[in-house]
Amino acid sequence: MFVRTERLTLRRFLPADAERFAAYRSDPDVAHYQGWEAPVPLADAQETVERFAGGDPEAPGWFQYAVDLDGVLIGDLGLNLHENLMQAELGFTLATEYQGMGYASEAVHGLLEHLFVERELHRISAEADARNTASARLLERVGFTREGLRLSNSWFKGEWTDDLLFGYLRDDYLNRSRPTPAPSA
Repeated sequence: MFVRTERLTLRRFLPADAERFAAYRSDPDVAHYQGWEAPVPLADAQETVERFAGGDPEAPGWFQYAVDLDGVLIGDLGLNLHENLMQAELGFTLATEYQGMGYASEAVHGLLEHLFVERELHRISAEADARNTASARLLERVGFTREGLRLSNSWFKGEWTDDLLFGYLRDDYLNRSRPTPAPSA
């Protein structure tokens, strides 16, 4: 299963991705607002990548898409499909050296196109630590609407943090101007 964009492929994880996965998830700047601690040992990365590789993108629960640029793993997108198979929660991680080049926006756009057009999901939601302004800007840039702020809501890495809530409805996505998708393989 692949989702292609102009420059990227969203694909299933492969065992060969473990070393690169461990490298970018071990970056303290990447891990700062994420639910894991850096560094990520290679053995842990191998187990995680193996678990990701065995996931089912159409089953309820989390599925992790590998973000591939010309055969190089540069990040991942997490999608938590609701049991009703009509809504999901989105998360994203991108290696530091690939940030600021439009890759994260392109990957999220590609997945949204797949989810809203091909799979006809009704709603995608996302949350971000309120201090993570880059993630909030990315979500708004790709079309998400900021729906709320939960003050001091999450106990995260030893402190209470505020959560920004975002949502995107299929009807809103279909009614806005979208780029022409790249042909799928």
